[in-house]
Amino acid sequence: MKKRKFLTQEEITRLLKASRLGTFPRRDECFIKMCFIHGFRVSELCNLTFSDINLEDCVIHVNRLKNGLKTTHPLIESEIILLRKWLKERQNWRGADAPWIFLSQKGGQLSRQQVYKMLRSYGIKAGISITLSPHMLRHSCGYALANKGADTRLIQDYLGHRNIQHTVLYTSSNPERFIGVWQKGRQ
Repeated sequence: MKKRKFLTQEEITRLLKASRLGTFPRRDECFIKMCFIHGFRVSELCNLTFSDINLEDCVIHVNRLKNGLKTTHPLIESEIILLRKWLKERQNWRGADAPWIFLSQKGGQLSRQQVYKMLRSYGIKAGISITLSPHMLRHSCGYALANKGADTRLIQDYLGHRNIQHTVLYTSSNPERFIGVWQKGRQ
C-alpha cells in the first residue's frame, strides 16, 4: 500500500496549532499556512521576498520552480493577519534587512533542511501518524481545492502545472464528485 502524500484539513489544523507552541511560533505558523494555502514547493517559499507580496492589494506573486507557470494569488484574511504579525516580529531579528520573508534564527534565508526538520517535529507534536515533508503541504493544497469543488483547470493554474496530468490526481480521488450519480433520473 502506498504511503499517503497529503494531510487532511483536520491534520493541517493540528499542525498549525502545534507550530504555535514552537520556538518561533509566528514565523513557523505563517510559513506552514502560506505553504498550504498557495501550494508552494519548499524552495519557492524559502525564496519568497518582499517584492513578491503586496499587502495593500492583498496579493502574492508566486514564482514557480520546475518550469511551472508564474501566477498571482489573493492573500486570505487569516493569512494576512499571520503575515503582519510575523513581519512585525521579524523587524527585531538578526538579518532583518535581508530580502527574504522567512529568516533562519541566524538571520539568513530559511533552508529546505530547516523546513524539513521543522515540519517533522511539528508533525510529531500534532500526533500526525505519517512522516511529514514540505511537499505534502503542496499536495494537501491540491486535494483541499478539489474537495472544495474547484475544477481541474483551476487547480492546474493555481499550482502552476504546465501539464494537466500532474493535476488530475487531486480531482480523480475526490469521492465528492460521485455524489448523486445514482440519484433518480441518472439510472
